[in-house]
Amino acid sequence: MKAVLTHSGRTLLALYFIFPGVMKFVDWDRHVALMELHNMVMIPVLLASAGLIQIAAGLCLLMNKQVVVSALALAGMVLMINFNLHDFWNTYEGVDTRHETQNFVKNLGIFAGLLLIAAMNMTQPSNDEARE
Repeated sequence: MKAVLTHSGRTLLALYFIFPGVMKFVDWDRHVALMELHNMVMIPVLLASAGLIQIAAGLCLLMNKQVVVSALALAGMVLMINFNLHDFWNTYEGVDTRHETQNFVKNLGIFAGLLLIAAMNMTQPSNDEARE
């Protein structure tokens, strides 16, 4: 049962990042406009990087490869996105503060899940290494 739950959770998190990663390229202008609204800099570089990281790390999670590195990279990216694009404490024209608060809290849950997946996939030291 643990294996089924772990695989299901990792797969769902992977899909949560792969689809939006692809959409960053498919709907480029909408994502640029969102980033401009939040006064971000280097938008094309950051947007392309975010899309590539989401797709690559999401695929790694899906294939159960480099899970720790991928989960931690995505966790770091979630934090950066949260504080730059879901900054509910700032007011932007046309942005619903309640919705941004909900996104911010939701992303903290996703961040926590990524940390758990990373921790579960870290190798434990052998008894000999632990004694040293």
